[in-house]
Amino acid sequence: MEVILADYLGFCYGVKRAVNIAQENASPDGTASTLGPIIHNPQVVDRLKAEGVGTVDRLEEMEKGTVIIRSHGVGPDIYEKAELRGLDLVDATCPHVKKAQLSAKQLADAGYTVVIVGEKRHPEVRSIFEWSYGKATIIETEEEADALDSCAKLGVVCQTTFSGDKFKSIVTRLLEKSRDIHIQRTICTATDQRQKAALDLAAKVDMMLVVGGKNSANTTRLAQICAEKCLTYHIETAAELQDEWFDKIEKIGITAGASTPDWIIKEVYKKCQNR
Repeated sequence: MEVILADYLGFCYGVKRAVNIAQENASPDGTASTLGPIIHNPQVVDRLKAEGVGTVDRLEEMEKGTVIIRSHGVGPDIYEKAELRGLDLVDATCPHVKKAQLSAKQLADAGYTVVIVGEKRHPEVRSIFEWSYGKATIIETEEEADALDSCAKLGVVCQTTFSGDKFKSIVTRLLEKSRDIHIQRTICTATDQRQKAALDLAAKVDMMLVVGGKNSANTTRLAQICAEKCLTYHIETAAELQDEWFDKIEKIGITAGASTPDWIIKEVYKKCQNR
């Protein structure tokens, strides 16, 4: 049985940076917390908790200490509220997300009707929405793009982990909505790289294992595109591997989302090799 790793997989720059920032600000006395999970990977969140970085859902849960803004970012009001509460704020927002946030703000300031292409419930998209002064329209499908009213000036930004192909398809529809359209393709390069590498590998193997949090949008998307090419399983850890999956399988491909740490990928790889 041959086990092949995708050329691009695992932690991206923004995630690695966020986790490092969290570790650098760990507090043994429990006064350091991220506002929401630092990244969408339960195992990393649990490890950080053991190192002295907790998680809170609201600033009101903290009376003192350090609040760490997660990689997905937050709206501008959170910075103001943290200061008013006397909390030390450390910003671990992914630089690519920050670019999308500022693009939304700049377009809104310039009088554009702002559209965010992305998943409505994703925390990154919500943060970009807040930077548009809460005025942007969030579009997730081609049908929603078709339903958008025409306008004089249209500005478009995108969730950094959104599918590149789907973004192109939606933008094609949006081009019909205005004569003055400004498009900011804020999809992260790492997202494009991982999706392309996963697709290339899925076309060459009998089965793909996509490793990462079940709550991770970019990992879920990798599983979706791999499933179009071959038998695919989305797992969080090596413990989820089942013996019957490997029957009559000669080549296995492994990829992992941008929030999946190396140690989990290595465990999956080693367990597959030992079959």
